[in-house]
Amino acid sequence: MAPLTTLGIGGPARWFVEAASEGEVAEACECARERGVPLFVLGGGSNVLVSDSGFNGLVLRVAIESLELKGELLRASAGVAWERCVEQSTIAGLAGIECLAGIPGTVGGTPVQNVGAYGQEVASVIDRVRAFDRMAHEFVEFSNAECGFAYRKSRFNSTDRGRYVVTQVDYRLRRRGAPALAYGDLKAYFREWKRQPSLTEVADAVREIRRSKGMLLVKGDPDCRSAGSFFKNPAIVPEAAERVRKFAAHTGVSVRMFAADGGRVKIPAAWLIEHAGFAKGYAMGAAGISSRHTLALINRGGATSAEILALAGKIRKAVEDKFGIKLEMEPERVGF
Repeated sequence: MAPLTTLGIGGPARWFVEAASEGEVAEACECARERGVPLFVLGGGSNVLVSDSGFNGLVLRVAIESLELKGELLRASAGVAWERCVEQSTIAGLAGIECLAGIPGTVGGTPVQNVGAYGQEVASVIDRVRAFDRMAHEFVEFSNAECGFAYRKSRFNSTDRGRYVVTQVDYRLRRRGAPALAYGDLKAYFREWKRQPSLTEVADAVREIRRSKGMLLVKGDPDCRSAGSFFKNPAIVPEAAERVRKFAAHTGVSVRMFAADGGRVKIPAAWLIEHAGFAKGYAMGAAGISSRHTLALINRGGATSAEILALAGKIRKAVEDKFGIKLEMEPERVGF
């Protein structure tokens, strides 16, 4: 499965199916059920870490690629590259996902992970999700409220993990909507502009910023052999936040914190990693940290999943020992 992932890591799947229609999706799910084997749904392979021994089950790659724009509604099948959605919407002057440009992967993964970056989340624009219910053996649809969205979370990767296979997503966008420029990097990028940038200009800026951090898939760039952000930004209790503030004040460094749900405080995982002793470019065998972004763990060439997890474990332990904060890994682990 290594060639099907952005990390370039992973052993073979016992069975592999590429489904080009909803009927084939249902057939693949039924095949796994009849054989009593696990099923894993693979999209663009950008947010997964596959075991070196592979996956002893059926890997289903949803390759339905229909994309339709009707008024402010963007309807996309699960196999459509996410970047196509961003391009189509910004060209059409529809706001809502312009800051999600440059994110690898496919439409099917966006509601599962509640994909977000640079001040936007798909939860704010998803209107309806269509999926195959493996338990009821039928296709079902969910409204936005029924998806259970939270930070990097939905019912599809939490309470109902493994039950549904997403086949289509409707995004409700905004015609003549202003671009979202709340994120610090974007504010800085457009600070000297005398006019409001267009949606396309914002999307291009996001791609440029992502490229500068090694978070844009560019052929030949070693920093791109990653699964994107390997750790989630933790939402911590006020007491933990106060410990971090005291550390920052004592060492004379600045730290950005943001209000989160439930009275918690969100802090950048990259800051914690760096101040726990891990710099950009850090290497541990064939696994390493991107030279441009502390959150990205990379395959330096021939790395195994065991090496990536060993590095991740070392980072997590150092952060917990220093700050009392447990980092949560973001990529889905397959075959472990």
